[in-house]
Order: sequence, then C-alpha cells, then structure tokens
Amino acid sequence: MELGKIQIRLRECIRQSCLSQKEIALQIGVSAQTVSKYMKENIFPALDTLAKLCKVLDVKSDYILGLCDY
Repeated sequence: MELGKIQIRLRECIRQSCLSQKEIALQIGVSAQTVSKYMKENIFPALDTLAKLCKVLDVKSDYILGLCDY
C-alpha cells in the first residue's frame, strides 16, 4: 500500500476516535500540533509513535498499513 493511503486510514481512525487531538497527544507523548499534522499534512508518525497511536485508538496496525480491511 502506498504512503498516501496509509495516511488516509490513520487520519480516519483519529477522526473516528472519541478522543480529542490533545488527549491523543498526551497519551502518545507528542504535541497536539503533531497529531494535527498527522491529520492535515503528509506527515507520518515514527514506528514507535504509530504503535502507541494504534493502542490508543484501539486499531490494529495491520489495518493502518493496509494489510487487512478491518
């Protein structure tokens, strides 16, 4: 899967969560502005941050990476 599609899935999961960008940021150890950049710009988190995001968002990394559709 290409990076653009991975970013789209990540943004969708962030938007669908019941958490604010600030709450997500606090839980994964980045600024709220960084979470905003994941949603609005072509910025992708480092792998360790992606792992934390998946845990906070309760989504499998396989879904974000396009290895499965659920």
